Amino acid sequence: MRVGPILRALGLAAGLASAGPAHAQDDRGLRSPILTIDSEQVFARSSLGRSIAGEVEARGAELAAENRRIEAQLIEEEKSLTEERATLPAEEFRAKADAFDEKVRRIRSEQDAKARALSQRSDAAQLDFLEAARPVLEQMMRDSGAAVILEKRSVFASVGAVDVTAEVIRRIDAAMDENGELSVTPDAAPEGQDAGEAAPRGSGETRP
Repeated sequence: MRVGPILRALGLAAGLASAGPAHAQDDRGLRSPILTIDSEQVFARSSLGRSIAGEVEARGAELAAENRRIEAQLIEEEKSLTEERATLPAEEFRAKADAFDEKVRRIRSEQDAKARALSQRSDAAQLDFLEAARPVLEQMMRDSGAAVILEKRSVFASVGAVDVTAEVIRRIDAAMDENGELSVTPDAAPEGQDAGEAAPRGSGETRP
């Protein structure tokens, strides 16, 4: 499941031209105007991502098992039809063979539709994850004074950018409640920003 292409930039709070250089850690922790993240790693290694991916994988396993059962049944039907060929009139056999072929085409179409739906669910799961993780990412930006979070694999070169993949995973896991959902309580907003208000987003944002 690929998450990276979806997350290009989250929460552009200020023009990068006006952002100062990365700061050393202070008593509140990491300070940097630019953060990078490997969202595939966050999805694969965080408890929330594994939970969401596990649901999709379970559905995929069910579909694969169903396909194997159907295949075994069709093989038996084909074998039986082949054995009847020697005893049935040609027209009757042809009618049965045509009906069997139509059945195979119908089943194949139905199973292909299920596979496409599962693939769409996989894509939706990535969006579900990013939407659920948004409060953690926005809190990370507030805490670090960051203007933007960029997908690490999309950055060719950078100066002063800080990779926060491991910290995001840690925060997501720490925020999971007993129901398997994220529970994030924002810290006090920076001066000049209303409490509970996410960092403003600029025109360059791509929403998940």
